Formats: sequence, C-alpha cells, structure tokens
Amino acid sequence: MSATPRQKQFDMNRTRANNLASSSSGPGKNNNTTGSTKNVVSPQHNQCKLQTSMERLQVQQANTSRRAAGSNWMAAAGGGAAAAPGSENQDAKTAESAPLSKSARMRMKKKALSNRYLAMDCEMVGVGHNGQDDMLARVSIVNRVGQVLLDKYVKPRMEVIDYRTSVSGIRPQDIANGEDFATVQNEVVKLLHGRILVGHALGNDLAVLSIRHPFHDIRDTSRYKPLCKLISNSHTPSLKRLTMAVLGREIQTGEHNSVEDARAAMGIYNRVAADWEKYLAKKRHQQQHF
Repeated sequence: MSATPRQKQFDMNRTRANNLASSSSGPGKNNNTTGSTKNVVSPQHNQCKLQTSMERLQVQQANTSRRAAGSNWMAAAGGGAAAAPGSENQDAKTAESAPLSKSARMRMKKKALSNRYLAMDCEMVGVGHNGQDDMLARVSIVNRVGQVLLDKYVKPRMEVIDYRTSVSGIRPQDIANGEDFATVQNEVVKLLHGRILVGHALGNDLAVLSIRHPFHDIRDTSRYKPLCKLISNSHTPSLKRLTMAVLGREIQTGEHNSVEDARAAMGIYNRVAADWEKYLAKKRHQQQHF
C-alpha cells in the first residue's frame, strides 16, 4: 500500500475511534456532572425553592365550610373582598348604608317621638327674708314614657332659710353635694331645645331655672282650660287633684318627688293629648283669622 492510501486509512480509523470514545464517555461525563451539581446545593437555590413554596402556599385556599366558619366563612376561605385590608370598615359602611327594616324604622320613630315630649318638675327651698323666695334645689326631666333623662340636685347659691322638707323632700345633705347651678341650667337648656315641654305650673319651674321656653311648645296642665273647667270649675287645679281625676292615681301623700310629679304631668298629657292638640290647633286657626 502506498503512502497516500495508508494515510487516508489512518485518518479514517482515528476518526472512527474518536467517535466511539465520545459516544461512550460523553453521557457518563454528563451524569457525573449532573450528579455533582445535585450534590452541591447553593444558598441561592435554597432561597429560590423557599420562595416557590411560599408562592404555592399563598395560592392554595383553605378548605373551610361555611357551617364550620360561621359568620366569618368568607374570610376563613380567603375569599375576595372579605380578605382584603380594611374589609371590616367596608362591611360596617355597607351595613350602615343598608336599608332598615320596617320594624327598625318603627322603633326609631317611636324613640324619636318619646323624646319629642319632655315633662319637667322642680323642687325649691326658701331663701331671702323669712325664706319666702324660691331657689332651685332639684330638677327632674322625663320623656313621654316616663324614662328619667335628668335628675339633679343643685348646690345652693344663697343661704337656705327654709328647706321646706315636708313638701320639697329636700334635706341639707341633698344639696350640699349638689351640682353647680350654671352647669345644671345648661344641661336643662340643651335638653329642652326644640322639644315640647309638659308640666304643672311650669312658670314657677322656668323662673327658678332662669330660662325661657317658647310659649307654643309648652303644655301646662294647670292652664289647659277644658281640663280645668272639668276638674275644678275653671279654677287652677292642683297636680294631685288632676292626677287622681284623670289617672286614678294618688300622688304627693307626703314629701313631694320631682320625678313622680313629672311623670304624673306627662301621664295627664298623654291621656288627653289628642283633644289638647286639636284645641290648640283650633285656637291658632282662630287667631290667624282675626
């Protein structure tokens, strides 16, 4: 064989051998490399794996039944707006904006009406010469159903000459620790503002409080003429007599109680309220045409 064919044959055999070596050793090398890579775990790889696990955990939703979770079943299930930040405030606003039921509206209306009409009564002590002048010692205000809204003893501003305990029920210790007159006066003014004031001989009560109230918003049981005419032949009847005649109840059997007297005046008004308001409306109509 000449040199040229021999060289070609040598080259072919070398090429074939190289191909066989690469085909046999290549995968082994790749496996070793892969194995070594698996055995060496970098911190970056661990962090990436942890992040992936957290993402998968966030995507998963708890399998919580509505019966088991109760009223918070949407939040427990991770559902939509219930799990969003500030959802509690949003739910509260939604509840406030939701229309009230008929019964709820009726309750609110009754509450507003019960506080629209207020009855007041005051107890006085004697000051000045021989204790002839009146000074406020206690004031009580109730609503239309008799609930007490205010009941305060008032600290004396002058020397008390006569406590009038047999009638007023006031004793020195009651008013010694009472509240300041100006404070009580402001409370009464705020409470009566815009309300219908009911009472008996309210001129005296307003005088010792040093306040005024609109005349058309006053319902004085001592000045309601149809009732006075019926009970005392147009004379001014006492609250005790009116209460017995209209309500069949006896009051003021001993010392007076301003809460009891205020409730009695309100009870009288409630009994004749429809006729009383018609009477006032008729008078206003007559005054407008004369």
